[in-house]
Amino acid sequence: MITQIADFLCGYPLFILLIGGGFFLFFYSGMVSLRRLPDAMRVLRDRHSRESGNQISSLQAATVGMGNIAGVAIALVMGGPGAIFWMWVSALVGMSTKFHEGVLTTRYKVALPDGTPAGGTMHIIDRGLGPRWHWLAVTFAVAGMFGTLCIMNANQLTEAVVATFTTPQWLGSNHFISTLASASGWSHLSVFRLIVGLSIAVVVTLVVIGGVRRIAHVATWLVPFMVGLYFLSVLYIVVTHISEVPEVFRSIFTEAFSLRAGWGALAGIAIIGARRAALVNDAGVGTATIMHGASTNTNPAREGLIAMLGPGIDSGLVCTLTALAILLCGDIEAAGGIKGLEVAMGAFGKAIPYGEYLLMLIVLCFALSSMFSYSFYGRRCAAYLFGEKRARAYTWFFIATMVIFAVIPLGIAVGFCDLFYALMAFPTMITLLLLRKEVRQEIKKFSTF
Repeated sequence: MITQIADFLCGYPLFILLIGGGFFLFFYSGMVSLRRLPDAMRVLRDRHSRESGNQISSLQAATVGMGNIAGVAIALVMGGPGAIFWMWVSALVGMSTKFHEGVLTTRYKVALPDGTPAGGTMHIIDRGLGPRWHWLAVTFAVAGMFGTLCIMNANQLTEAVVATFTTPQWLGSNHFISTLASASGWSHLSVFRLIVGLSIAVVVTLVVIGGVRRIAHVATWLVPFMVGLYFLSVLYIVVTHISEVPEVFRSIFTEAFSLRAGWGALAGIAIIGARRAALVNDAGVGTATIMHGASTNTNPAREGLIAMLGPGIDSGLVCTLTALAILLCGDIEAAGGIKGLEVAMGAFGKAIPYGEYLLMLIVLCFALSSMFSYSFYGRRCAAYLFGEKRARAYTWFFIATMVIFAVIPLGIAVGFCDLFYALMAFPTMITLLLLRKEVRQEIKKFSTF
């Protein structure tokens, strides 16, 4: 049932909202994501983007997640090479969308009882649209509590561990796992996935209980390391298969507009690309409004510039690297069913000696970075609904669900994640479209930097 509802909402409705609405904001803002890209790079280097005061800085608010690998692999298996083109389209319009998110969340942020700033789509709605739209703010907050659970992260990290370190023979011969399997009636694989899920929960607990400051500092160290290592790995794959690269790009463009299977198939490929891009860069979903709303920066336009770089890095650079590696060395045709990291691990293992272990390290960093950030997103939504004190219980709920999502099948995890992402995207995009004039006012202040 969850999968069927997600497939409906994430079909034409979400595609029209994210891509259609994103293009409208792109042109209404005067193509801000292209014209102001040099300004964004300049602001990124500015010391004010790096200083965090007593909360988090603009730079620390920028996040990169594991969807950059798993999301791309799933898109390729489900939609073929053409889905990557539509992820690029989503990156272009997503940069403009995230600019609007960064501007509005800074403009309408609130102060918590201890004086620290907080933001999010729910606060933008309440303060920007007024009380009669409060129901929309509640809708976003409820969807945000569930949508930002570690659904894909826990599931795909567990899949990576299983694919890298286990074999059926090893699972069957391990006395501890066999004992637990006999006692619980579960399969050996399910028991091992449960153990991995518990281990992930312990590691994440040590970080998230330290609050947003610890989350930001850990993410600031992890993100540059994992992106750099991943870039070098894919560069090696590209260089060693350089003669095949032109054919890969040809397949991306030809499959993106192929009419061999009719217009319905073309629309399906576009929707898959946009759907997976939403999971990767979060543009229009609203998570950016929560993290950038916690920044100490008080200049809406400056925060918008920092926010808009995210989709360019996520769906533009990092996802292209993933697609190149998989299309050069992976086998998306023989994957069968919905597959994610398993396909990427196979590609890296084939191209690089011990490549599956190298990707395992990178995946671990991507996954942990996402988990730390997501715990903060969900808690802010819970605090909005139930108050700061009661929101503490959400952190433990968040940690407990990691064990559940480590065990469930990937298809269910994808459906669950997509469903709540869609329910977050609708309130966020509606709000951005209704408040677009306020963003345009901030754009006129660029010259004051």
